[in-house]
Amino acid sequence: MTSAGATAKTDLKKQIAAYTARRGRFDVVEVPPLTYLAVDGHGDPNTAPEYTASVSSLYPLAYALKFLSKTELGRDYTVMPLEGLWWSSDMESFTSARDKSRWDWTLLVLVPDWLDAEHVETARATVARKGGAPRLDDIRLARLDEGLCVQTLHVGPYDAEGPVLAEMHDEVIPGHGLHRTGKHHEIYLGDARRTAPEKLRTILRQPVTRAS
Repeated sequence: MTSAGATAKTDLKKQIAAYTARRGRFDVVEVPPLTYLAVDGHGDPNTAPEYTASVSSLYPLAYALKFLSKTELGRDYTVMPLEGLWWSSDMESFTSARDKSRWDWTLLVLVPDWLDAEHVETARATVARKGGAPRLDDIRLARLDEGLCVQTLHVGPYDAEGPVLAEMHDEVIPGHGLHRTGKHHEIYLGDARRTAPEKLRTILRQPVTRAS
């Protein structure tokens, strides 16, 4: 029970249906337009310093924004999990080849729609004063409108996603009379630093359009 005068905390994972997926099932879902903190990069996420710097900059800003929302707007919320858009000139680098050195990516953290660019700049200034966020200036507020998507829940190591993605791209999507349109999207429901690889839970999402 929430005590009198306490701020109720919003959990966007529970409010947005597309943040729920089923293991072993490919669901066709409609994802609403959403707002994210976003930062771009290239290369293997396991070895590229740019990737580590991006993650270590996104979360200080995300938490500063949450604190601003709670203290100044009276609206508290749960900071959302890390997400990523991934693409390459050759999609086999995601499925059969898994050549991570060829990957481009945009890392994302979802933020509530009641926050705007001015709030982000205020939070950015707070983080800048503390230091330790090397890519702070590269983070932007981005609006993503994916619309119709196919998604599933993958449980296991990230490197075991290949066959699931191949099935999604080559069988499920064309089998439903759909075509891939946007970038491959992953939502990391587990923390790889604290979770055994076989227990990691990742939503795999692909924007699509219906065949004409």
